Amino acid sequence: MTNSCVVIPCTFMYPSGIRPYRGTHGIWYFGQPYPQLFPPVVFKSRTDVVHESYKGRTKLLGDLHQRNCTLLINNIGAEHSGKYYFRADLGGANMYTYPDFSELKVLGRKDISCPPDQPNIDVPEEIVSDVSLELTCYAPDNCPEMTPEIQWMYIDYLPDPELSSDFLEDGNTAVLSSTLTFTPRPMHNGQLLGCRVYYPNTTLVYERLISLDIKYSPRSVWVNVSSEVMEGSSVMLHCEVDSNPPSRISWMFGDQELLWDTASNVSLSLDDVTPAQEGIYTCYGDNGYGIMNTSLYLAVNYPPREPVVNDSMTILEGSTLALHCSTQGSPAPTLTWLKDGELVGTITADELSVLEIVEITPQADGQYRCLAENEHGRASSSFNITVECKCLSCISPNMNAPVLLEESKCTVVREGVQCVCIATGNPEPTIEFYLPDVNVTINETDGRYNFYTHTDGHTSTGMIKLREKGERVDNGGPAVNVHCSFFNTYGRESVQLELQQEKKYMMAVIVGTIGGVAVIAFIIAAVRYVGHNNKKENGTPRQDVVLENPALYYSAVKKDKQNLRKKVLKTELLGSKFNSILEETTGEDGDYQPVGSLAGLERQELNYAALEFIGARSREGASGRGDDDSNYTEIKAK
Repeated sequence: MTNSCVVIPCTFMYPSGIRPYRGTHGIWYFGQPYPQLFPPVVFKSRTDVVHESYKGRTKLLGDLHQRNCTLLINNIGAEHSGKYYFRADLGGANMYTYPDFSELKVLGRKDISCPPDQPNIDVPEEIVSDVSLELTCYAPDNCPEMTPEIQWMYIDYLPDPELSSDFLEDGNTAVLSSTLTFTPRPMHNGQLLGCRVYYPNTTLVYERLISLDIKYSPRSVWVNVSSEVMEGSSVMLHCEVDSNPPSRISWMFGDQELLWDTASNVSLSLDDVTPAQEGIYTCYGDNGYGIMNTSLYLAVNYPPREPVVNDSMTILEGSTLALHCSTQGSPAPTLTWLKDGELVGTITADELSVLEIVEITPQADGQYRCLAENEHGRASSSFNITVECKCLSCISPNMNAPVLLEESKCTVVREGVQCVCIATGNPEPTIEFYLPDVNVTINETDGRYNFYTHTDGHTSTGMIKLREKGERVDNGGPAVNVHCSFFNTYGRESVQLELQQEKKYMMAVIVGTIGGVAVIAFIIAAVRYVGHNNKKENGTPRQDVVLENPALYYSAVKKDKQNLRKKVLKTELLGSKFNSILEETTGEDGDYQPVGSLAGLERQELNYAALEFIGARSREGASGRGDDDSNYTEIKAK
């Protein structure tokens, strides 16, 4: 150790026939054994001339006459590390240089950049928790004048530490050792231990600190507490494992591994949670020294699903019937039976309810509904029971044959043609579709026609989609031939469904009709205005006006559908009034047909003319006189 001392044991031999001349002398060199190379002199028995770095530090402990050349070096510094050679001087030419050397290692630093003196601590490559551990601290003991002592630091927190000392030689080095024995625990991981070497009655103290790296299996796995979440929400599951080295952490759902990572903690994110994800989630930690796991339960709350109930049925009077209702919901819903809106049976807090009806009477006939409720919502399903009486006098007056509702129709949609058939009856009717063009009856799920049916009380709804819009007919619409058949115990009927155009086409018809009526009204007003002016110009007595070589401008009937074609609303009042006005202005039939009643207005084209009279004069005997407020003229077709 720096600033301590060292004893280099040494003995030498020379030929027995040689007698030393004027005694036996010796020289210690540093670094080289040959004087001609001028190595530093460490010690010289003849004189005190030594290298400056060794002045006052060296002393020969051995007796050269006894061939003992043991050397003591005091107050050693780091610069004294190196090889030391001995040379024997027996007088005259009898001088012997020995190639053997002793190498000195001084524990210390030559400058401030080097680490300070530290004793050596023997630490095993692996320290495992709960396995007995021995740590040994060594200090060289080569200085007879300064015997070191070893002390362990920071051992108060250790469980039952044991200390033992020993003295041993490692080659030519005398070593003092102290061994610390204890059983480490996971809590000791990362804690400090120290070894201190000091020399009594001096200020020389040397220390070394180590941090314990204790390997231990997972001792704790922390996860969220079991929790409840709503369907469709998100949740984060956290897992933290205490182990050294860090564990491979994995999240398991049943036998499925959802996520893993080698770390101290791992979080599992679940988005848009569904009821299928409800269950036990387990976090495992495994680092090779052991394995540990902890589980949590994730509950997914959701409103009741639509209950599954019996199909509608007809049952004989006096029979016994069990009605079943099952659903799913979290928390478990309550199930309530209702008959025609009135409570029947008991309320069940379970996912299954059975309502038993013994010896059914005609009063049991009606609609039965199962209502499922929990704190997050409600759902219900209904069906009908028809009691078939043993005698005709007890037949329920509520029973009837099915009737088609007005909402039944076919509509042109983007995908093709959609046909809906809605019928009501008691018992509720069964709906089928028939396509006579291809002789196909549709009464079950069909990938082509997308058949769908639904029953709500006594009303049944059926729907199909035809993927092709069909060929065009004269009016521009698609050709669709779909029949709806609906039937129950009391009757059966089949109706061909009407095709309605898309809303955008109907809007065009309405807008066009309104515009056409406005134009017609304007023309009629113009014609009457011209007749009224002619009356004022002729004065009294009133003359009939006839045209002689008249310059009459009129328009022929136009068939241009883009410019003059208009659609007329089905309004009976407008049809009759417009017809009477035309009779007053025309007076006779011709190529211009008078406007008829409602039936004639529905899809007629409007044809109208502009009239201008130039150079007209009266003519005696002209027909066409009417009342005081009217003038007439002839209109001829070109």
